[in-house]
Amino acid sequence: MKIKEIYSFLDELSPFELQEKWDNSGLLIGNFEDEVKQVYISIDLDEQIVDEMEENSLVITHHPLIFKALKTINYDSYSSKLVKKLIQKNIALISMHTNIDKTHLNKYVAREVLDLEVIDSEEFICYAHVNDSFENFANKITKNLGLEYLKYVKCNEEVKKVALVTGAGMSLINEVQADLFLTGDIKYHDAMEAKARGISLIDIRHYESEKYFSTLLEGLVSEYLKKNQLKAIITASKNPFKFCTQGDTVE
Repeated sequence: MKIKEIYSFLDELSPFELQEKWDNSGLLIGNFEDEVKQVYISIDLDEQIVDEMEENSLVITHHPLIFKALKTINYDSYSSKLVKKLIQKNIALISMHTNIDKTHLNKYVAREVLDLEVIDSEEFICYAHVNDSFENFANKITKNLGLEYLKYVKCNEEVKKVALVTGAGMSLINEVQADLFLTGDIKYHDAMEAKARGISLIDIRHYESEKYFSTLLEGLVSEYLKKNQLKAIITASKNPFKFCTQGDTVE
């Protein structure tokens, strides 16, 4: 099966033209006429994952391996090391980032992972009615996402309406029309800004909120690939961060 056929299916599923201007989704490595023997799905890539992949394959990631133009390829950086390995093994790379955030991922995490009833979805932002105490809702989010600890800003005792953006969504704070915002990568000054606006925050972290990309996409493409004698393999992409509390052993 040729890459251009899979790319066309993915483009119908979640048009690449929907990606943000700063994004770099699409076919990043490979040729549309290349034949594919195996398909992998992963939120990200690392050296171990690429080493374990078969040659002449296609990997579909959420985060683009290449964001900015590579002026040098000296194999010292994260992206250039993996570019070398992918080319040597003739592995093509397609990334689906902000386009699938808008069309599928945010709604999927809201509904299937956090068990929220989505009432509206505007570009990246999903909205849901909650009508619960902050404490109860925070405990639910922590449990559903498997968070080791809770990082939050509490402005109100009750949560009536929640907004969700997976990954890093604090740049959208001006657009949020809710009393609680769920997103990741929240910084100190982000917290100060939200508190001034009276918007509570729960940091659902980047990896923890977007790792469901692989399960989501596998479900969307499995039947199509099966018709073409292919099967998507979800890779064991891991969070680069580790967490510990005081007194725990640092591994």
